Amino acid sequence: MNFQEDMSSDTKSSPPSESEKTLPPEEYLNKINEVRGLLGPLTKKSSEYCSDAAIARYLAARNGHVKKATKMLKETLKWRTQYKPEEIRWEDISREAETGKIYRANCTDKYGRPVLVMRPSCQNTKSPKGQIRFLVYCMENAILNLPDHQDQMVWLIDFHGFNMSHISVKVSRETAHVLQEHYPERLGLAVLYNPPKIFEPFWKMVKPFLDPKTRNKVEFVYSDDNLSKKILKDIFNMEQLEVAFGGENSDSSFNSEKYAERMREDDLKFFGNTTVSSTSALLTNSDSEVLDSEKSTWTTNKM
Repeated sequence: MNFQEDMSSDTKSSPPSESEKTLPPEEYLNKINEVRGLLGPLTKKSSEYCSDAAIARYLAARNGHVKKATKMLKETLKWRTQYKPEEIRWEDISREAETGKIYRANCTDKYGRPVLVMRPSCQNTKSPKGQIRFLVYCMENAILNLPDHQDQMVWLIDFHGFNMSHISVKVSRETAHVLQEHYPERLGLAVLYNPPKIFEPFWKMVKPFLDPKTRNKVEFVYSDDNLSKKILKDIFNMEQLEVAFGGENSDSSFNSEKYAERMREDDLKFFGNTTVSSTSALLTNSDSEVLDSEKSTWTTNKM
């Protein structure tokens, strides 16, 4: 079996299961209460991130193990207290966003999941800190825009123009760590569109840092492959999908000025007319120009 066949052997375009929806699965209800008991008293801010649905996601990420899920959630609450992802605003990360390397598409998939488009070849900065901070902003924004019936999103990764200089193992490991540890069960599906042959060794390097459930959500699709085209049609409304991905929408390509306005409107809608916090101000666009040798804030343990 070749690389393409290996990665595309399972169809992942089925609708989200009950455990992936906002309401927690029935079998987790008692465990959710156990987790609450182990968490103990919470601040008002921390309690906002400990809804039944949120705890259910942590339980799912740890295969229903109460103590492991509790430990994981405690680490996230600590991370959120220190990193303050909810305080990041568009102006903090706009330099990272200029080229459209990550943006939220105007459409959802057929199951109402927001779509984050990622283009590694559009990488425009050198700072791992700035790149991760931008990713966190994009995740927070996508979560805020989730419809009531959905709590997962789709990543659509475009490899047009890609070469190995566009990504680093260090940033990829940090990305895997932050997303798996602090945004569990938020990824419904990752579609890798036209990955080149040179991506294969990189994928083999990164796979060990992804848990099996995450690996199983990755779908490799190719524009010249009929099976891939069917997979895309099963996932997306083709009339809404960008032409770059084989869709019919020629008006949805990234425009930096329009997207900046859209994100500013989101910031205003969700947070009001607020100023950048002192913590956020310490990590502004100037971080995007920091050298690669800068030490990262997180430990990137193997998953």
